[in-house]
Amino acid sequence: MTKRVLVVEDNELNLKLFCDLLRAHDFAVEPVRDGREAVERARAFVPDLVVMDIQMPHVTGYELILEMKADETLRHIPVMAVTAYAGREDEERLRAAGANAYVSKPITLARFMTAVNELI
Repeated sequence: MTKRVLVVEDNELNLKLFCDLLRAHDFAVEPVRDGREAVERARAFVPDLVVMDIQMPHVTGYELILEMKADETLRHIPVMAVTAYAGREDEERLRAAGANAYVSKPITLARFMTAVNELI
């Protein structure tokens, strides 16, 4: 069965890159450009993984991770945080919120796919 990945990313180039890369590896992908739609779209799409940008307008990926992990129907879904933040404190804070993996930008394609495959 095809694995499903919800990609929450406000930057169009990054969103296209992540979605194209995942599709090339035979994943079903649901892109979300506006973080305010992420939780509702996750409930509708029922992904096997969420790739979550952290720094977005309106709502942060950190806040979305907390909200998803507090939701009974979504808390089991692994979340991979993708962020330009590179500090150790940032990674610890995201993992404490419920992120299962942390990949810093700029990403390498191989590292991105390794992280995805480790979570699914």
